[in-house]
Amino acid sequence: MSTFTLHTLETAPEQSQPLLQNSQQTFGMIPGLHAVMAEAPTVLEAYKNLHELFQNTSFDAEELTVVWQTINVEHGCHYCVPAHTAIANMMNVDPTLTDALRNGDAMTTPKLQALHDTTLAMLRQRGQLSDSQMQAFFAAGYGPQQLLEITLGMAQKVMSNYINHFANTPVDPPFKPFAWEKSD
Repeated sequence: MSTFTLHTLETAPEQSQPLLQNSQQTFGMIPGLHAVMAEAPTVLEAYKNLHELFQNTSFDAEELTVVWQTINVEHGCHYCVPAHTAIANMMNVDPTLTDALRNGDAMTTPKLQALHDTTLAMLRQRGQLSDSQMQAFFAAGYGPQQLLEITLGMAQKVMSNYINHFANTPVDPPFKPFAWEKSD
């Protein structure tokens, strides 16, 4: 049972209204996640800031998708996996890569596989990477900057994934064609 309100521009706390207005302008709708987060204006603002900052990292569209979806799938987020599938489509990410991420298959290149493996290791090991894991990541062409940037993506996704879990955020109509459930 969810006790969370899906806020609109009319029902949101005053501080959240401009943030939701921005969401409406950016997405052509108020995403359900933003509608839930609007209850706590600082949470919505922080999430939107983290999202923008992560998009401005050194990662390209495919790499952003690998980090986001690796985390979303590992956390079993019913909302974020379809949302980021739609976002990947808008960013012209190869659907083969998106499908691989959703289905737990191998990535489309060794470099993206190293990014996926490192992101997953960081999640599962709570940032405690072994020397060999870091060396494999660096050998794939990444560096310390990208390890730090993965952490930024993790901060963003922990907020959205966890909130979607306990708020049971309904999947927005544009994302429903990409519905997803975690396999056992």
